[in-house]
Amino acid sequence: MRDYQEEFDRRTAYIREKLREAHADGIVFGNSGGKDSALVGILCKAACENTLGVIMPCASRRNYGQDAEDGNALAASFGIETRTVDLTAVREAEIRALEGAARLNDMALTNIAPRLRMTTLYAIAAAENRLVAGTGNRSEIYMGYFTKWGDGACDFNPIADLCATEIFAFLRFLNAPASIIGKAPSAGLFDGQTDEQEMGVSYRAIDDFLRGGEASEHDRAVIERFHSRSEHKRRPVSTFENP
Repeated sequence: MRDYQEEFDRRTAYIREKLREAHADGIVFGNSGGKDSALVGILCKAACENTLGVIMPCASRRNYGQDAEDGNALAASFGIETRTVDLTAVREAEIRALEGAARLNDMALTNIAPRLRMTTLYAIAAAENRLVAGTGNRSEIYMGYFTKWGDGACDFNPIADLCATEIFAFLRFLNAPASIIGKAPSAGLFDGQTDEQEMGVSYRAIDDFLRGGEASEHDRAVIERFHSRSEHKRRPVSTFENP
């Protein structure tokens, strides 16, 4: 049987070591109201009292409703300091500023919000000597289901080795709010969006593939296509080397 308490202790020790190495005074993370940010928030708060979760609604009605409610429920349950930064007007201003410079397609528009959120977290981190905690799980990272220089950017990530289904199990062990555990995973980038619908494959199928290589022909094709096309997201920046 998996020893989640032992894992919890090792992960919080890892976080404390990252803070010590960086001579940082605290942590900041994006409190999206989702499963990954919930686990990261709980771990960070256990490791460091000076942990801040930032709720950052941006255009989607869900951000102002269910996501914000779940983020606040997490904060209340685990005593996490919370601030809200409304980025909708900032996104609109960015889009207006780009008029005449580029015709933005759906992908370009969708990626604005995650990058604005990361700009916000790093601004707070710089102002208050905090580290930015990453919230991407192993399944999302393998699929490339994150925004480069957006939610993929961070100073450390205490859950990058955990598959999505393991995140849910860990949250149940920690008695996280049921509303977070029970809702369909979503990046909340636009109304009606869910991760599994957008990818065309379930997290259960992705995790089965990652842990044992088992997948239906359809699921394997989807997983391999996503992984191959997103390889550039997982590589370090290419730099010229003079021979």
